[in-house]
Amino acid sequence: MWWQRLVLRLAAHPTGARFLAHTAHRLDRPLLRLSRGHVSLTTLLTGLPTLLLTTTGARSGRPRTQPLLALPDGEGFILVASSFGRPQHPAWYHNLRRHPQALVTLNGRTAAYQAHELDGAERERCWQRAVAVYPGYALYAARAGGRRIPVLRLIPLSSTDEPEKHP
Repeated sequence: MWWQRLVLRLAAHPTGARFLAHTAHRLDRPLLRLSRGHVSLTTLLTGLPTLLLTTTGARSGRPRTQPLLALPDGEGFILVASSFGRPQHPAWYHNLRRHPQALVTLNGRTAAYQAHELDGAERERCWQRAVAVYPGYALYAARAGGRRIPVLRLIPLSSTDEPEKHP
């Protein structure tokens, strides 16, 4: 849609990114919670998939929920810790580094996932895919003050992924 392309261009601009960094999650969080992961303003305006990520706070140990853009990747997702091109990593990234298990709510379903930070060729492949979906990521990388933007993969946890219990 034409308005989605316009919003994507505005989001990539420094002023638009600054505005969205301070407002998008405040609008998306209640919409996603009320709709159980079905509706977000970001998805409506941009066409990009948005999920609710619930992490464990790195310092507080308390649950922290953040709406994020996500690229579907098989049964999992690719997350880009761009922080709209700001020089520091987003809090959710630090949370996943300390506590890699998280909950994802999307389309009315909540499931547990394990986060893995990507590097090397795998990171580059996923980064290029993310930039193809949302070109603003490349502009965020240019503005990030030399910070290498982390790319993470969320892999679903199943009952077979739990450690075995020995008598």
